Order: sequence, then C-alpha cells, then structure tokens
Amino acid sequence: MCGIVGLHLRNPDLYPRLGELLAGMLGEMQDRGADSAGVAVYGDPKWAPPGRGCVCLLEVVATAEDAAAAVSEALGTPVSARLIDETLVLTADTDAETLLAAARGVFPQALVAGFGRDITVLKGVGAPRDLAQRWDLAAASGWQGVGHTRMATESAVTPSGAHPFAVGPEQCLVHNGSFSNHAGIRRELRASGVHFDSENDTEVGARFVAAQLAAGRDVETALKELCATFDGFYTLLVSNRDSFAVVRDAIACKPAVIAETDDWVAMASEYRALAHLPGVSDARIWEPEPEVVYAWTR
Repeated sequence: MCGIVGLHLRNPDLYPRLGELLAGMLGEMQDRGADSAGVAVYGDPKWAPPGRGCVCLLEVVATAEDAAAAVSEALGTPVSARLIDETLVLTADTDAETLLAAARGVFPQALVAGFGRDITVLKGVGAPRDLAQRWDLAAASGWQGVGHTRMATESAVTPSGAHPFAVGPEQCLVHNGSFSNHAGIRRELRASGVHFDSENDTEVGARFVAAQLAAGRDVETALKELCATFDGFYTLLVSNRDSFAVVRDAIACKPAVIAETDDWVAMASEYRALAHLPGVSDARIWEPEPEVVYAWTR
C-alpha cells in the first residue's frame, strides 16, 4: 500500500500555491506509506531557474559550495548548487544532459533523483509530513507537482527505492501496486543497455516508459504498451514538464480518484487528499476506468 498524489494547475494565479497544496495532499497520504516519500515539482524558479538545466543528486558527500566548484570545473561553466535536506540540486546555463554528464563524472556513486528543465525531484526516508517540512515544500511554486508516500514491499527502504522515479529528462513516474513480471522485463532492458539504480519494481516501469518516450512515442501510447507488457496490480501517474497522465491495470484494484475543474486537475489514491483543494466542491470527480489512459497537457 502506497499513496500517490498529483496536481496539474491550469490557472497561473494558483502557481504560487503549488507547494502548499501539494504538501497538504502528501500529508494526507502519510498513513498509506510512512517509510519514505518524494516529490517532483515543475516550475519553481528558486529550485530550477527558467532556462537552466537542473540535476538532483542523492548520496553526495560534499558541501554545496564544494560540489558547485567541482562540477563547475568539470563542466567549464559556472554551476550553482544548494542542498535541500539530503538532495543536492545543481543548475547551470546549459542543457540538463550535459550538466548530468559532468556531475556523474565528479560524483560517480551519486544517485540521480531527477534531471531536466524546470524540474526538481526530492526524495528521502522518513515520515512524509516531516520530509515536506524539511524541504519547505509549502513555499514552492510552479504549475505541476507529483508526490508519493511509500510502504516498501519490493525492495529496501532507501532513497534509491523511494518514488518518484525520474529517469528521463523532465519525466517522472509514481506507482501504487506491484509488477509481478518486473524481473524478466528488467533483464530485457539491461540487455539493451539500460542502467538501473535499484531493485525496485517501479524503476522497471519508469525505465520502460522512458525508453518508449525516447523512441518517439507519446505518453498515451507508452502507457498502453506498458499495460500490454506488465503483469500485476498498479495505479500509475506519469508526468513530464508539459503533461500529466494516469492509468490503472485491468482489474483496477488499487484505489484512485481524479478531480477536475477549470483551474486544475488532480489525482490521489484517496479523495481526502483532494478535499482541501480550492473549488473542489464544484469539481468533476470520478474513479479512473481500468486500462484507460487519462492525460492532460499544458
């Protein structure tokens, strides 16, 4: 049992409240998973300044100042760094893939939590409400956020096993459930050159979707292919900087609810995570149908 939350804002007047609203949603899902938690925030100008590549790393043994100096030297251009709890957030006036390559060269053992434009991914072990406070999530702004509270079943309680899994540029996947055939799919992906950071079944789904998107498929096609390939029980939320999509397995035994207004689209494992959203009393609210991909784009 885990908790999923996601919020896609349509009304720019709400952008300053993204973190506040997302933190409330995450906290309501704490009793569905208090082992660890994570968020992906799209559009916060403090964490990921517009026009700059952003890379989020875990398990880096260095101060922000030392990390910035080392990666700046490797990259050949100035790099800014800040520590948000245990996540090192690097930004530079270059594309994220180039920045990521330089950061990996300096910190080869680091765990890449996420990378891209306009995205910040924070993950940690502990109670979700405590983590949200340490991140100062309520002060974040932006147009989209995704969160997850984890009750570990498939792998150890570590930052590498926490969601979101953000393995492609600006991409993010969170998962409630269990893939039963992930080991075989992992072997196939590894044979094709895909690297894995954990033994978590969710990472297999994230790497699969990332490979589909890299091959030129859109998110709806990628998720339909996932439904045809993966066995098990799951509710998934997949996002990039411009889209937000939800799908459930053929039996749809893992809970999910979607709410939509003119100002926002939101989903969560349970309605109580949506109850504080502005205008929710006037929202269209429904339970997603099995194997139907629901997608929204900026």
